[in-house]
Amino acid sequence: MGARRALHFVFKVGNRGQSARFYRDLLGMRGMTLLSSQAVSNARKMGWPLKEVAKGIFETEAPGGYKFYLEDKEQPKQDPVLKVTLAVSNLQKSVSYWSDLLGMKIYETNEEKQRALLGYADNQCKLELQGIGGAVDHGTAFGRIAFSCPKEELPNIEALMKKEKQKILTPLVSLDTPGKATVQVVILADPDGHEICFVGDEAFRELSKMDPNGNKLLDDAMAADKSDEWFAKHKMQKASA
Repeated sequence: MGARRALHFVFKVGNRGQSARFYRDLLGMRGMTLLSSQAVSNARKMGWPLKEVAKGIFETEAPGGYKFYLEDKEQPKQDPVLKVTLAVSNLQKSVSYWSDLLGMKIYETNEEKQRALLGYADNQCKLELQGIGGAVDHGTAFGRIAFSCPKEELPNIEALMKKEKQKILTPLVSLDTPGKATVQVVILADPDGHEICFVGDEAFRELSKMDPNGNKLLDDAMAADKSDEWFAKHKMQKASA
C-alpha cells in the first residue's frame, strides 16, 4: 500500500458569504478540531460566540451549525486540524471497515467512551469515530471526506470493495478540469453512509495548487450571482445549510 493522506472534508453551506468569512477570517483557513490560538483570538475580536467546554478548548459554530473545537495553543507548522469526528452506529464495525479495508492505523480506542482515533500518518489530521448507540441521521447537509493515494491503487480499492460487498457510490472515473489536470476518483460509503472519496495523488497535487487570486475570484463570483438580491426580492431567507 502506497502513501495515503487526508485531503479535505466537503459539506454543504447555505450562505457562502458568511461561511467564507468564518473560514477565512476567523479560522484563518485558505480555501473539526483546530489547534490554533490565533483562531481563538480572531473569534474574540470578531465577537463570534465561543463556549469553553474544557480547559483551553472552545466550541464554536460555523454558519449552518457545523461545530468546531478550537484548542487555544500555538498553531503547529504542520496541519493545524487535529481530527474530524464522524458519528457511527456500531463502533467495532466502523473500526473494522476503516482499518481492515481502508488501511488506517488505529491510534486509540476507548470502549467505555465509544470512540476510536485512526489515521494514515502521525503528522496528518486524524479521523475520530464516535459511537452514538443508534442510527446516524445525516440530515440534508452532510458531506464527504477525501483522501489521496497513488493512482495505481484506485482500481485495487474499487476491487476490494466489490469483493467485500461494500457500497460504491461512484465507480472509478476520470474527471476532466479544462486547462488543468484530469483526476481519477472512486467514491465509497462506509457502514453508516458516510461518503469517502479516494483521488489519485499525483493529479490532485497539480489540481490543488493555491491560486494567489483565489479569495478575490470567490468573492467576485458570489457577488456576480446576485443571490442575496434574489432572496430579498422573493422575501426568502437562505437556508442555514
